[in-house]
Amino acid sequence: MKRTTIAMVFLVLILTVGVSPGLTTGADSAAADPFAAFPKTSDPALTWPWATWAVYYDALEHDTLTAANVGDWLTRWTRIADMEGECETRLAILKSANTADEAAEKRHDEFLEKIQTPSEERNQKLRNKLLASKLSPAGFALPLKKMRVQADIFREANLPLLVDEQKLSDEYMKIRGAQTVSWDGKEITESQLTAVYQKTDRGVREKAWRLSSARWLQDRAAIGKLWSKLLALRLKIAANAGFADYRSFRWQDFQRFDYTPDEVKRFHEVIRKVVVPAAVRIYERHRRQLGIDQTRPWDIDVDPTGKPPLKPFATVDELVEKTQAVFNAIDPELGARFATMRREKTLDLDNRKNKEPGGFQADLPVRGLPFIFMNAIGVHDDVQTLFHESGHSFHFFEASRLPWFQQRAVPTEFAEVASMSMELMAGRMLDRQPNAFYSPADAARARISVLEGVLQFWPYMSVVDLFQHWVYEHPDAAAEPKNCDREWARLWDIYMQGVDWSGLGDAKETGWQRKLHIHTIPFYYIEYGMAELGAVQVFGRALKDPKQALADYRHALSLGGTATLPELFAAAGGKFSLDEKTMGDAVALLENTILELERRK
Repeated sequence: MKRTTIAMVFLVLILTVGVSPGLTTGADSAAADPFAAFPKTSDPALTWPWATWAVYYDALEHDTLTAANVGDWLTRWTRIADMEGECETRLAILKSANTADEAAEKRHDEFLEKIQTPSEERNQKLRNKLLASKLSPAGFALPLKKMRVQADIFREANLPLLVDEQKLSDEYMKIRGAQTVSWDGKEITESQLTAVYQKTDRGVREKAWRLSSARWLQDRAAIGKLWSKLLALRLKIAANAGFADYRSFRWQDFQRFDYTPDEVKRFHEVIRKVVVPAAVRIYERHRRQLGIDQTRPWDIDVDPTGKPPLKPFATVDELVEKTQAVFNAIDPELGARFATMRREKTLDLDNRKNKEPGGFQADLPVRGLPFIFMNAIGVHDDVQTLFHESGHSFHFFEASRLPWFQQRAVPTEFAEVASMSMELMAGRMLDRQPNAFYSPADAARARISVLEGVLQFWPYMSVVDLFQHWVYEHPDAAAEPKNCDREWARLWDIYMQGVDWSGLGDAKETGWQRKLHIHTIPFYYIEYGMAELGAVQVFGRALKDPKQALADYRHALSLGGTATLPELFAAAGGKFSLDEKTMGDAVALLENTILELERRK
């Protein structure tokens, strides 16, 4: 029987709730204070017109702020912000669950246009109101700093453009969600085809890889056309906000206070010097083990010793059960939180046609729950993805203890430390509990592939991030997709050494079209590289003292967005540093751990 996803459950709720579009009660107390009748769930708010939302913003805007009531005022603001955020998330989940569902897409678009756009105008007034008051509640210094930036870059003219940008991003995801191929007489998703890359038959791997590449190239023109629109729109948004270039705007939009674009470029140079040789050593070792003359793109994911692909689970239910056992073994409280997500059905993990590719964790703050969305196909990467998104979920649980939504706005560079650290720490438990994913030998294989993947990832991250720097430093050239092809290929040859791409020029140079962050979340990628460096430091501490490492990790997560990046990294037991020594130490730790695990296979 087909599993009912949480997205389908939400659809039933949305269509059957049948509430009045007005306030939930007509009591006199609500007239005086609308928050007295504020709903406890987001169900009724899903169908509110803007006039209903506006009542709450009116109340906040008309309040007189004092030192005595500012905390209560922030709490009320948080209630409406959480409600709006959860409504948008629920509608986005519906859209992501089925990219062919035009009604779900329309419902989400209408929410962005009719609710989020006017609410952002009102949020700007509330930011200005708080900033003008000169009040600074305890634990609110950094959120106030971020708020000043938000207020400075806000432009009413950009609100409809941001909605347009989201629609174009959705178009990109629709293209990807519709990508299927015929394999062994069956129509399967492009994501499902990637499992074949682990087959020991090299001819089968190459056939699958070429089929996937051909399917991507069918959408080359469509993605290129969409890209030109996105780029032009982003340049207009930056200009409206008073910025000479989009990168400067995005730096402020992301509230990147602790590093500059030039420091990022120096970090990429460190990766070129320190990590690229380590990645080449991995590719060369695998080439020798495979007994081939050149490592080709379809040789990267196969076990280099010729063993069959790892089989961590057969069904999504089995994936969930085994993951539950891992978290129980790491920490009973983490296990209880994952069990809560299972019980509350906030997991949508299976892969299917027209489901948006990739994975994410989203917040449902009114329910007090995180939501995990991914596309499991039965490979070890699925296990790592669930560990990763669960790390984000644990971050949500820890930071939710903070009273105001502005305090919970975690810098993305550290949000990814939460997820990547959990990947590495949970990986140590793959064979250490009943109903384990693997035998000790296969667990060693899995962990080696993950640690090697970290070393292979940093150079790829550099390609993605440096490509975006080039795009927004040369927007006129980047508007032409063929110029993007050339720049991507140039960066690829510098950083992605060790794999032979001869004769595969079209596939190599269009790699930028396959990286969704470039199209949907511009400039969001350096965070992964920085966070991976932080996660390796957390992992190193966990190897020596797992109990203390976990305690420090959870403490850092509980700080939410109330501490700077250096402070958050330090709280987790690491340091926010992009220098050659820090990276060199991380590479040495990973390579030494890989050597130790090799002896267990």
